[in-house]
Amino acid sequence: MTELFLSQLYRNQRRNRMGASLVFCFILFVNLSFGQKNSVESEVIWTLRTHIMTEAGWAMMQEPITVTAETSPRSKGGKHDFYSEGDYWWPDSLNPDGPYIQRDGLTNPNIFTAHRLAMIRFSRIVGALASAYKLTREDKYATQAFRHINAWFVDSETKMNPSLLFAQAIKGRAAGRGIGIIDTIHLMEVAQGIIVMQQAKSVNKQDLAQTKNWFAEYINWLMTHQYGKDEMEAKNNHGTCWAMQVASFAKLTENKEVLDFCRNRYKTVFLPYQMNANGSFPQELKRTKPYGYSIFNLDAMVMLCHILSDKENNLWTYQTIDGRNIKKGISYLYPFIADKKKWPLKPDVMYWENWPVAQPFLVFGAQAFKKDDWFRTWRKLDHNPKEEEVLRNLPVRNPIIWFE
Repeated sequence: MTELFLSQLYRNQRRNRMGASLVFCFILFVNLSFGQKNSVESEVIWTLRTHIMTEAGWAMMQEPITVTAETSPRSKGGKHDFYSEGDYWWPDSLNPDGPYIQRDGLTNPNIFTAHRLAMIRFSRIVGALASAYKLTREDKYATQAFRHINAWFVDSETKMNPSLLFAQAIKGRAAGRGIGIIDTIHLMEVAQGIIVMQQAKSVNKQDLAQTKNWFAEYINWLMTHQYGKDEMEAKNNHGTCWAMQVASFAKLTENKEVLDFCRNRYKTVFLPYQMNANGSFPQELKRTKPYGYSIFNLDAMVMLCHILSDKENNLWTYQTIDGRNIKKGISYLYPFIADKKKWPLKPDVMYWENWPVAQPFLVFGAQAFKKDDWFRTWRKLDHNPKEEEVLRNLPVRNPIIWFE
């Protein structure tokens, strides 16, 4: 009902050039009629409506670019294989032609990033088009989105293989690594966008089935290949992000067994072993970029709660025997988001000035716990960051497609 009302509202605005007052009346209507959940959703729409339609206008003009558009001579894979290189690995000044050496937190600007950037672009396009489709119900947005979706997952000439054998490679050390799996967190909003648009009239059911089959194959690879198993067992944000994306893909493919598996990981691994009693993440705090990594991991934990909670499983309220829960995690970090000057540790070695932005943990946490201050902080932060490192660590940029 909310989406239908909003769709008509946008059509009226375009035809009659109606002002913001009608939108405001709609927000009041939703707030009074549907309660807190839809109140947050309507306020998110109010905040992002112009940005959404601007992004969708840009996305309507974009042509598909997949992993087949560019390759690296250092990749051991084929043209359909995703390839990336470890960010913190550099040439050895004492042995320039030898294996790279690590400099934690310091990004090498000369690594191959074309596939990662193409995937982020893909996520941005589908997220924008799905958002516009949800607001307007105009089929043109779904039509354009599935041009890109089909290029990545259906078209035999351009699609990506449903595996990640050659991600986060290191010259002289590894052709690929399990930690490279974190690169595909940007397929989350693609998967969620498909959920939002799959009933559109223009969607070809066979293409949709092949797309879901691609995600099913990728889930299987993530859970059975050694790289996937290694990443699943990671003790920091890599393990959290493994579960976050797997949960997202399992939601699209309606894989109850995998969804239950991810819920169990959250309850028995992430809360008890990643979170301190005070809500902080010790594995992230000991890094050279503790502020950015703490934000990143909290976003992932919150998205797990949002994706995996249903009538039978409420991860928002779940807590360990000693009281660790997601509200405590948000409450620990929030003061340093509202006022970064309060951060008790040294600034991150890189990108300190670029955080925070409009983090998803703020908006979905505000919805779950009715915290107006968290929402107000989200609303005033940057909703359109440009820095590549921020975009890389911000897989959820279109919150309205996640409201159901």
